[in-house]
Amino acid sequence: MEIKEEKIKGVYSIFPRIYGDERGYFFESFNKERYDAILSDFSFVQDNESCSGKNVVRGLHFQEPPFVQGKLVQVSRGKALDIAVDIRKSSPTYGQHVKVILCSKLKNQLWIPPGFAHGFCSLEDDTVFSYKCTNYYSPQHERSILWNDETLKIDWEISDPMISEKDRNGLIFSDFNSPFS
Repeated sequence: MEIKEEKIKGVYSIFPRIYGDERGYFFESFNKERYDAILSDFSFVQDNESCSGKNVVRGLHFQEPPFVQGKLVQVSRGKALDIAVDIRKSSPTYGQHVKVILCSKLKNQLWIPPGFAHGFCSLEDDTVFSYKCTNYYSPQHERSILWNDETLKIDWEISDPMISEKDRNGLIFSDFNSPFS
């Protein structure tokens, strides 16, 4: 397994070792001992999965305290452009983002700690996106930053996105008062 820290401190790309032969493949999608180098302070309490058509954008979501979530995300079918925006006020990278392609062929993962807004764009039809969370979903604490906010300068690399009504009405970043120090 290879672990690489991204340009924003605390965000990691993970590339598991894949064993393959004429029968197919095998890999460990999670092993606590192997992941402790980056996740020793966290434990997972909920797994989620979504399936999206091509050009579906979901995000940029986060949960406010006390229901903050860290997420270990991956694509089990298809391909997605994954985005993590630093919303920690005291961070030198506040308002900056990490952008990673997650692909079922590579089996790569992204660790996004609490204090980030998260979103993704499905780059293929029937993309299955799954993630482990460090806290339970709480609808009262869920928030969304506008996915295409001009301040964030995120290139989603698509021209005709499919967006939910909730995500079209996300918070404007310049008006956003982050609950994360």
